[in-house]
Amino acid sequence: MAGPEAGSPGCGGRPSAEALGILDRLIAFPSVVTAERYTDIAEYAAELLAGHGAEVHRLPNRTGTRTGLFARVGPAGPGGVLLSAHLDVVPVAGQGWTTDPFRMTERDGKVYGRGTTDMKGYAALALAAAVRASRMELSRPLKLSLSYDEEIGCVGIAEMIGALETTIGRPDHAVIGEPTGLEVAVGHKGKASYRVVCRGEAGHSSDAPRFMNALHLAADVVAILRAEQERLTREGARDEAYGVATSTIHVGTLQGGSALNIVPSEAVLEFEIRHLAGEPPAAILARIEEAASRVVEQARKTHPAAGIEIVPIGAYPGLDADPAGATAKLLQAAGAGAPPIKVSFGTEAGFFQAAGVPSVVCGPGSIDQGHKPDEFIALGQLAAGEAMLERVVASLR
Repeated sequence: MAGPEAGSPGCGGRPSAEALGILDRLIAFPSVVTAERYTDIAEYAAELLAGHGAEVHRLPNRTGTRTGLFARVGPAGPGGVLLSAHLDVVPVAGQGWTTDPFRMTERDGKVYGRGTTDMKGYAALALAAAVRASRMELSRPLKLSLSYDEEIGCVGIAEMIGALETTIGRPDHAVIGEPTGLEVAVGHKGKASYRVVCRGEAGHSSDAPRFMNALHLAADVVAILRAEQERLTREGARDEAYGVATSTIHVGTLQGGSALNIVPSEAVLEFEIRHLAGEPPAAILARIEEAASRVVEQARKTHPAAGIEIVPIGAYPGLDADPAGATAKLLQAAGAGAPPIKVSFGTEAGFFQAAGVPSVVCGPGSIDQGHKPDEFIALGQLAAGEAMLERVVASLR
């Protein structure tokens, strides 16, 4: 495909001043996912879009401390293309930044700042595309989704997705702009996370066998999880497109006990299941729960207070899109890389796919730069991404 014409976005390996200006503003909002409140960034985006004639729907969370947006430019109703981004970023505390993480800094063909790659860079391109689209006569709409709290398990889009059809209408395609180096990703694993509370009996360690040690129960749970991982490796579904071809189980935290000479009465661990899209976690969890119930049943023969409770924390679905489908072809025709790939990290794409919207992941930058100090994105990636979205918008005319 021919490159952009002189003067258009992406020419010369540099994005438009408009896109860079939007990115500069987005980075300046410290929309850290752990912050008590961050609504100002969404309000900025809403005012920008509304100022260019877009239909904007604000979607606050239950506490009013977060705001998501659905927006539309062009004809009302279903159809068109939706560009999806999240506005939250991971914390910077404890990281050795050499630039101000909340000020866009340009150096050596790159722009630095928290979220440049994950994923305010794409959000800026999506907003700039909407501004350009507002100046065109479109036969099909361009739609935007800007969510919150993606970095803690896609919390925002899970709360927003139910309003899609009643606000801007279901699109024909969704492009989730997580960083893929502008390659089209058609798959990623889903995730389900859990907290396990193990209960025993406190007592003096000199009489330890007389009491139920909650940490011992937690160790039994860890053994169950390791055994299930081994079973998945041997017998579970496989997809060789991933670096790890099977669903996986990971224990991330384990806490319990207050002193060495006290038998702990409670221990808490957290684990996650990263599952292939074709292997939902329900059956995996059922096997874990069954094994845990056997442990409790045995423990209660001598220690009636023994207990293991598994509590869901959060989840997002996997993505398994058609690599030869119309959405992948739309992006490839607009300049995205081919053939399609699958990525190891999770995104919001599975929510849109589950809502009946054909979805792919395709955005500028590399996930290797995300969540790190001195996060950056190359100007050339932003320029190429802007040119790609310009072609997507042109297809709606």
